[in-house]
Formats: sequence, C-alpha cells, structure tokens
Amino acid sequence: QVQLVASGGGLVQPGGSLRLSCAASGFTFMGYWMYWVRQAPGKGLDWISSISYNGRLLRYADSVEGRFTISRDNGKNTLYLQMTDLKPEDTALYYCTRDPNRPEGQGTQVTVSS
Repeated sequence: QVQLVASGGGLVQPGGSLRLSCAASGFTFMGYWMYWVRQAPGKGLDWISSISYNGRLLRYADSVEGRFTISRDNGKNTLYLQMTDLKPEDTALYYCTRDPNRPEGQGTQVTVSS
C-alpha cells in the first residue's frame, strides 16, 4: 500500500522558515521523480518543485525559486522541502506526490500570517 505522509507544516510569520518532510512507503521511492505541489483555499493545484531519482536534477516554480529547496534521502525514503522567506501567498496545503497533477496523502498545512 502506497503511503506518502507529509509533515512539518504550521503557522509561521512572514519571512519565517519551515522544513517539510514526506515519508514514503509501499513503492520503490528511488525509482520515481518526486514532486511538491500545493493547493490554496479555493484555488487549483499548483506544482512548486520537482526532484529527479538521484536528486541531481531540481526544478522550481518561479514563485518559489530562490526561497525553497527540494531534496531527498533515498536511504530513508524521505522527501524534503526547505522553505525560507515565507510569504502570505505561500499559505496552502502542501502535498508530496509521484504525479504533479494528483496530490497523494493527506498533505501538511502551511499558514503564513502575522
């Protein structure tokens, strides 16, 4: 059974930082590109970052380039997203997923507010 359990979200002030983690199980983690996507209230799903099988190729949406860093540890079957200089518009439910068009798991809520 595939499981992707995201954690690390929370309430943070503008300019703050958070590190999201995603524990994967039930599939061969190192065999997949992995993605972070997010969905703000009342809005569609937004792709924000991708990472290749071995972590050497990274991609970011323009909205997060330079502020977010994606990484993975294939030995621990875990995906990460380091987020810095957070802005109110980053408020959303964040998902890790194998398919950037389909969120998996329960996601983790990030709220940026003063």
